[in-house]
Amino acid sequence: MGERSSGLLGDIETPKNPPHVPEGAIVESLAALSGVTDAVFMPWIEDRIKLIWLESNDDRLGMTRFEEGSAELNRRKRLRLDPGEVTIGLHPALLEDEMLYKHTFVHEFLHASGLTLHSSKHDELTKLVAPMPKLADSPLLQRMRDSVLGDLKVQHWECKNCGYSWDRTTVKKPSRCHKCARPLR
Repeated sequence: MGERSSGLLGDIETPKNPPHVPEGAIVESLAALSGVTDAVFMPWIEDRIKLIWLESNDDRLGMTRFEEGSAELNRRKRLRLDPGEVTIGLHPALLEDEMLYKHTFVHEFLHASGLTLHSSKHDELTKLVAPMPKLADSPLLQRMRDSVLGDLKVQHWECKNCGYSWDRTTVKKPSRCHKCARPLR
């Protein structure tokens, strides 16, 4: 597999110390998973995870890898067996933002517990245990947004109705003009 790079996070040096488990993240996650039938690896997962740093040129904030492979993973899920070793990789840029670090760790830990798909239940539990920081509170998210905006072709919006023009500050196209409130066309 070739090198992956998006330019969003590639200027971060990989730390010498291994990643840490955020305080309370495992206990709170396991409490939230109580009664969730899809979390088939919950009895073992606390002892099976290994944390690593992702490469600094990786464009993901986190990843979860079951070391046994997909066929064996499906068998173990179906039979509700020990998942074996599970690696959670975190991007070193997360060290800049403790709230986003915890959010990403919990997101990956929930995958490791057996909620392997991005379902509404997975999202609900992630938000319950470690809510995503608001853009205004996260320098890392702001840097990522600015990097994406800088690469986009359209750098400003213009209303064809009233002629008002403004600089682009969001990834998504606004639906209405900021001045006259008519739909943008």
